[in-house]
Amino acid sequence: MQTLDVIVHTISLASSTSRSYELRAADGGALPSFEAGAHIDVHLGPSLVRQYSLCNSPREKARYLICVRRDDAGRGGSRTLHRDLTVGRRLRISPPRNHFPLVAAGHHVLVAGGIGITPLLSMAEALAARGASFVLHHYTSSAAEAPLLERLQSSALGERAVVHHSDQGDTVRAGLPAELQVPEADTAVYVCGPDGFMTHVVAEATAAGWHPGQLHTERFAPTAPPSAEAEAEAEAEAGDGDGDRDRAKAGVAAEFTVRIASTGTGYRVPADRTIAEVLTAHGVEVELSCEQGICGACLTPVLAGEPDHRDEVQTPDERAAGDRITICCSRARSPELLLGL
Repeated sequence: MQTLDVIVHTISLASSTSRSYELRAADGGALPSFEAGAHIDVHLGPSLVRQYSLCNSPREKARYLICVRRDDAGRGGSRTLHRDLTVGRRLRISPPRNHFPLVAAGHHVLVAGGIGITPLLSMAEALAARGASFVLHHYTSSAAEAPLLERLQSSALGERAVVHHSDQGDTVRAGLPAELQVPEADTAVYVCGPDGFMTHVVAEATAAGWHPGQLHTERFAPTAPPSAEAEAEAEAEAGDGDGDRDRAKAGVAAEFTVRIASTGTGYRVPADRTIAEVLTAHGVEVELSCEQGICGACLTPVLAGEPDHRDEVQTPDERAAGDRITICCSRARSPELLLGL
């Protein structure tokens, strides 16, 4: 996997619980360009790789800016950054990848919850630079907890930004932003934040009449899997048809085979292992990063068979096409998948 060497150039407080990290190329040169919505992998230690959205303007070539909220209940990435990163520290990162790009639209509505402001702030910078029509809504628990609030309010973006603080009774559960209450055909909606926040906004917008293709989301963590009880119920309801296929539809793990197109070799994937784990164990080189289905690094072509998508990367249309699969978490609805490896 290609990586870049960078130096932590500055660290600043972005809220009472968040810090901004400015990264510059270790050799002092320009960094690879990126588009709004992109993220990078940050290598923090052996087997500790985390994904963070770039929140600076895509026009900037000399630096990457990430903002990280400390989450003591998380998987350890944010704690490591807050505890161990110091100015001058050398890091390895991936080149930017983007599975959350801006689409062409007459108007954009950006809706952020907490640290979900990071990719949307970069989008707002890009839209403002091209003179596009947009509005940015930022929902936070309080002014003290609002990541990057000072930057947002002190820039030209402040004229098109609406900040909501729940400690003042202004929450998204009290009602959608005015721009989302009536669907507009030439408008694209972007939502990023905690899972419950995004689920609520998307559900309410859909109920208001917005087409799913207009609603774009990015998750910082995978959605919770079905409980064992729910899986058992779903399996029972599936009846006595095609057992493997019914279990796949019910969300229950089943065995299947993956075949590598370049060699013709097939590998059995047990219910308790991922495709990536099986391929890696047999010496097949694959690209991995988050291993949760949220970064897209392991998207692999599917030449035959039906994937059982369990990622948070692909759009509904991309899932329906069935021509790529995240091998770190997704499985198969058919007995075999032929992969373009």
